[in-house]
Amino acid sequence: MTSTPESQSAAKQDLSRQAPSRRLLLAGAAAFPLVAIRTGPARAAEFTYKLATGQSLTQPINARLDQACQRIREASGGRMELKFFPASQLGSDTDLITQVRSGGIEFLNISGSVISTVASGAAITNVGFAFSDYDHVWRGVDGPVGDYVRAQIEKTGLIVAAKAADNGFRQITSAAKPIKTPEDLKGYRIRVPVAPIFTSLFSSLGASPTSINFNELYTALQTRLVDGQENGLVAIDAGKLYEVQKYVSETNHIWDPFWIVANRRAFGKLPGPLQEIVRRELDRAAMEEREDVVRLTGTLKGQLTARGLTFETPDKAAFRKALTQAGFYRDWKDKFGPEAWKALEAVTGDLA
Repeated sequence: MTSTPESQSAAKQDLSRQAPSRRLLLAGAAAFPLVAIRTGPARAAEFTYKLATGQSLTQPINARLDQACQRIREASGGRMELKFFPASQLGSDTDLITQVRSGGIEFLNISGSVISTVASGAAITNVGFAFSDYDHVWRGVDGPVGDYVRAQIEKTGLIVAAKAADNGFRQITSAAKPIKTPEDLKGYRIRVPVAPIFTSLFSSLGASPTSINFNELYTALQTRLVDGQENGLVAIDAGKLYEVQKYVSETNHIWDPFWIVANRRAFGKLPGPLQEIVRRELDRAAMEEREDVVRLTGTLKGQLTARGLTFETPDKAAFRKALTQAGFYRDWKDKFGPEAWKALEAVTGDLA
């Protein structure tokens, strides 16, 4: 039976409302080595918490967090159960931030770009064309940049419960024309996350950015509410955006982390040994996910090409020059302040 784009979209929405099965999560990440978990006799947990994500089921972070939840229960001897709700089942990204701050959920995996809506300093990792490669990324995020971002997030009443995971370098996609130079973005309606620095970046390049949550993106592209979007290849594949886009410009214009955050009060209620188990297993999930993304990104270009996407090599220097001329770096240096900018430039070199 042939499915229509409408039925495909409806199926996605139906899937996001279903309770996830471990089988579905593991099937979605079949390319990754998964650990078999043996559990003892079932018993009521002393602490039953929720961990939510807004990422599509097939994104590697979900498989790794699902594994971490299983390991936490096993390592705690059943004292703690971390129930897993991926793929926006408990709400959109912005809804989930509200819930984790209020204690409606206890743990959340969220991108740096989205958490910056409540912790503005977290956007320092999203400065356009700042990181040239993963050596830059991890030296910064596991070092001075990460230290700064954690402090900013924790001012909101949350805590960062693990090392940063990898949301990937972001690329620009389009349906009607390839994006090769800044001139190609003039008046271009591009979807961006609900994050001011993304809007600023594309406005500085002459585009017309629109903030839309990821779980609404496919429909926005399908209905031509926007002309294109920007995301990493993992998200492009997981969200099946190749069905509604034609071109991918490999700009690497922004790198974005995932932060695993927790409600401070809920985390503080856990005894010290349980806190240690949670941090250890979530750290492990983040580190394994980093490796997953590298492996997956290495194969995705060929897979996405086979699905109909055309890859373009843009003039990155021209984009950075345009941002400099538009005052993008100067403006954001002033907004972030000297502490944040010093941490960033310690890794990237001079930007403004």
